[in-house]
Amino acid sequence: MVVVRLALSSSPIASQRRLLRIPASLVRGGTSKCVIFRAEDLAELGVGLNDLLLSAFGSIDESQVDGIGGATSTTSKAAIVAPSSRSDVDVEFLFAQVGIGKEVVEYGSNCGNCATAVGLYALQNGLVTPRVGTTMVRMLNVNTGARLTATIDTEDAVAPGFGEAVVPGSASRTGVPVRLSFVDPVGSTCGQLLPSGHAVELVGPVEATLIDAGAPAMLVNARSLDVNPFQNGLHEVASELVLLRRQGAVRMGLMPPGDAIPKVGLVAPPIRYTTTSGHSVEPHCYDLSVRMMSMFTPHPAIGLTSAVALAAAMITPGTLASSLASHLTGRSHRRVRLGTAAGVVEMNTRVDGAGVLREVIFHRVARHIASMELFVPCDVRRAS
Repeated sequence: MVVVRLALSSSPIASQRRLLRIPASLVRGGTSKCVIFRAEDLAELGVGLNDLLLSAFGSIDESQVDGIGGATSTTSKAAIVAPSSRSDVDVEFLFAQVGIGKEVVEYGSNCGNCATAVGLYALQNGLVTPRVGTTMVRMLNVNTGARLTATIDTEDAVAPGFGEAVVPGSASRTGVPVRLSFVDPVGSTCGQLLPSGHAVELVGPVEATLIDAGAPAMLVNARSLDVNPFQNGLHEVASELVLLRRQGAVRMGLMPPGDAIPKVGLVAPPIRYTTTSGHSVEPHCYDLSVRMMSMFTPHPAIGLTSAVALAAAMITPGTLASSLASHLTGRSHRRVRLGTAAGVVEMNTRVDGAGVLREVIFHRVARHIASMELFVPCDVRRAS
């Protein structure tokens, strides 16, 4: 498979500085922007993937002014895609969270918003042939082994170029509606839903749930830190959460601890709050208050892999999210509503007869913003 054979870094020995010309696409998925590369376009460049991405995004500078990065965690993302040789998968992709002001690329997690973008990209660029009615794109995230599907309306067997759907956190910007599904998301990284064996435990001075579904996550009781998730006090405890996450990583067996996983954030009961766009949200309109971190800063909405972890926690008895959530009904098909700073994010969960989470379904949007040729200065290995 082309994606996993790409070298992550290259040695500066026997190399020379060159300006590479690389085709890429910029696609919005939900509340993120993702730069998408074809694996075949990167395979013969003679440069490590880390070096290429750091240079392309301008990561040496926090402004990313000399690259295509947007200087935020939600706009400094990349996906490297390739057709799959597997009969049950159409597209495989490697997700990269590219550093901002630090020359590091994280490959420890998946990204649901980028998966949304990859689904539309695959249809628009011939990786999957559109069918009359709707088309499902079956995806494999090679970082984690997670399986996802993106289902898109394809009237007259034509890939849509634009749509009128919106999601919280995108300032009512419209895009193509995408039904994104995480399939069998439990334990994809750590091997089990509760890696430490406890539904709730003390991590340092705080009460937390360590859970693995969609992505490993550490959910901290906001009351333990005396913080309202929707107020600026979160910034005051951000550095403490980062340190606590490293302790959580060790308990989950994630070694060495990195900056991408476990995802970490605060959970609290529903309260009345005002979104970042100025809309008032009443407690009865959602089930759980959530504020997740993205790398080192509060996420403006919520990453979808974090939302999957929250959904799993909310339907698992004894977890913090389960005890703090309200209004959950039903068993096999549950609607889960998360109160985030950008607004209420909804998803549906499908649970089998044994109570195992089998699917988490989101209604997202995607829009192809640009097809481009990048000019990237890199140290290229010389042929020996």
